[in-house]
Amino acid sequence: MKLTDILKKDFNRAEWETKGYELPKFDIAAVRQKTHDNPTWVHFGGGNIFRAFPAAILQDVLNTGKYDRGVIVAETFDYEVIDKAYRPYDNLSLLVSLQSAGTVEKKVIASVTESLKADMQSDDWSRLVEIFRNPSLEMISFTITEKGYSYNDADLARGMEPVFAMGKVCALLYERFKAGQLPLTVQSMDNCSHNGDKVKAGVMAYAGRWANDGLVPAAFLDYLKDESKITFPWSMIDKITPRPHEKVKELLAADGFDDNNYIETARHTFTAPFVNSEETQYLVVEDHYTNGRPPLNLGGVIYTTRDTVDKVETMKVTTCLNPLHTAMAIFGCLLGYDLISAEIRDEDIRALVQKIGYIEAMPVVTDPGILNPYEFIGAFINKRLPNPFMPDTPQRIASDTSQKLSIRFGETIKKYITRHLDMSNLVLIPLVLAAYSRYLKGIDDEGNAFAPSPDPMLEELQTIVAPLKVGSSDNDFSCLRNLYSRKDIFGVDLYEAGLGGRIEEMVRELFAGKGAVRATLHKYALAR
Repeated sequence: MKLTDILKKDFNRAEWETKGYELPKFDIAAVRQKTHDNPTWVHFGGGNIFRAFPAAILQDVLNTGKYDRGVIVAETFDYEVIDKAYRPYDNLSLLVSLQSAGTVEKKVIASVTESLKADMQSDDWSRLVEIFRNPSLEMISFTITEKGYSYNDADLARGMEPVFAMGKVCALLYERFKAGQLPLTVQSMDNCSHNGDKVKAGVMAYAGRWANDGLVPAAFLDYLKDESKITFPWSMIDKITPRPHEKVKELLAADGFDDNNYIETARHTFTAPFVNSEETQYLVVEDHYTNGRPPLNLGGVIYTTRDTVDKVETMKVTTCLNPLHTAMAIFGCLLGYDLISAEIRDEDIRALVQKIGYIEAMPVVTDPGILNPYEFIGAFINKRLPNPFMPDTPQRIASDTSQKLSIRFGETIKKYITRHLDMSNLVLIPLVLAAYSRYLKGIDDEGNAFAPSPDPMLEELQTIVAPLKVGSSDNDFSCLRNLYSRKDIFGVDLYEAGLGGRIEEMVRELFAGKGAVRATLHKYALAR
């Protein structure tokens, strides 16, 4: 069984379906031809998240019979992905959806009609120019990670031959400008706040420099700023697509599916002809398009206002997901867990995250109206975290914790203050912040040293807690004021917020000795 088998005239459809493979329900050749002639959507970034989410959504749309155009993918960073993960399989891939119950769903994705290298030195560049000059093009989108929107003086100085992704996109937008100032929507689908602004900032940096250098006319800047022509909507995306999993490879091999090899490029991109992902997914998009858009709402995308997208992001980041992840990361490292899916089965940990989400943060949750915060937390705790196929670790999530605490917990504390809510209701959030000092110490609950995850402020913050010793009766906890008064870390001075003393007392308990982390967590998590 090979992916390209489905394109053959003598394809044995029944064999695949008997083994549980969902196959495309549309005419693949017809969709490819229509997309080639009059493309509507180009996506930059050919990684796993694209194939598992945007491309899979479009597959569902095509299966309805209500749309007839695919998506063209363009890779901006690692061109080996095109050579090794797309073209050998005629742009087909297999999506393996990993269910929390331990079962899997297998779907052949055929919505990607072309794969191109966004490389000005390759033959593919002329095809991209042709596409951008076509009036039919409605949207370009991105999953290139937040770093992909960066630029620097050296690349800006390269003029019309940039290396960075935003420079290449700007050059293609200039082609669309020259073709008649044709409208287009530039849509980020990356997991970063206010992502549309990041794309816009990158594009405008190149356009502004080129205009100043006399490489493009001032009218090009006007075109990019004209929201009747070009828009940069915000979106919120949430779906986990880890690198190809060994269990999935074995499962596919047992089916007789031959395209199950791992691919690692020279740039250390990990991919495969198949993509494994979790079942839960969210994509909420600001509906601000200038030339129409593919009807991705037929595949589950929620189109709404910019304000609502912002509220969904705030709900996720400050209440219903990210704070719970960080709580698990800190305690998971202290309790010796190396898998999130195993940690959530811990009764104390489960009570911790449930009560942070449902009891302490919920009174100040930002309710976007289109997603229910209670249901969002429920799906996270009951489906996403326990998923045995999701090999996420507390150690990965604990990276850069100093950069996350002010948003994930500080925003909730600020709202308690401004709304004059009873601060005594905050118990488990202070416990997590107290556990952060024990985490910085790098001593787990068994008394063994561990290496805290990479963090730009790790060394500085470890110096503050350095005088504290686990199990010592001579600790002077006054040093903690130098940590918990830091507004740059926690978003507020926790002493001014009335929480400093409570946190100090919890730190005393957490440093009492071997087993103190478990005992303290159990005491507070199950006491309410």
